[in-house]
Amino acid sequence: MEPYIELTHVTKKFREDTVFHDINVSMERGKVYGFSGNNGSGKTVLMKCICGFLPVTEGTIRVGGKVIGKEIDFPESIGVIIETPGFLPNLTGMRNLEILAGLRRKISKEQIRCTIEKAGLDPNLKKSVSKYSLGMRQRLGIAQAIMEDPEFLILDEPFNGLDKHGVADIRTLLLDLKKQEKTIILASHNSEDIRILCDKVYEMDGGRMRLL
Repeated sequence: MEPYIELTHVTKKFREDTVFHDINVSMERGKVYGFSGNNGSGKTVLMKCICGFLPVTEGTIRVGGKVIGKEIDFPESIGVIIETPGFLPNLTGMRNLEILAGLRRKISKEQIRCTIEKAGLDPNLKKSVSKYSLGMRQRLGIAQAIMEDPEFLILDEPFNGLDKHGVADIRTLLLDLKKQEKTIILASHNSEDIRILCDKVYEMDGGRMRLL
């Protein structure tokens, strides 16, 4: 089977600083892949390269058979959480997602409402995002990532700010998405998240990536 995501001799440098070197990884469609490693190990930079947010210095990244940064700028069907999700603070969560969904016009208001509920929030909440707790913002970020039913998700620390009930809710949601054959790359500091959710786990260390 042809890999859905393929990293071939991928190196990323910022001037003289090499973040990672000669990474070669293949990932299949419909699996969950964990990225682990200490802060500063390069996980987030690698995720940004796979998304097309940052160019690689050497090598190629293919998603769905197409080279990121050459044949396409970004993967064609992707949902992303990298770092703290950014929203318009004076609007409600529902209104924020309506504005984002309006850019591509792929989904209805009812589908947005349904996704917000799936992420554990109330779509009728009148509170502005500026008054949300960190956990609520994280749930809204997850709703934003999954609302257009993407084939591929990149989630960098998606459990940040969630209490134990929130963690359980989002684990259940991600396992449901896995059953739907979504391909998911997940970075988490929590070994329990990685153990429960991931088919394979790669560790970033010293600019290299190895399968655990």
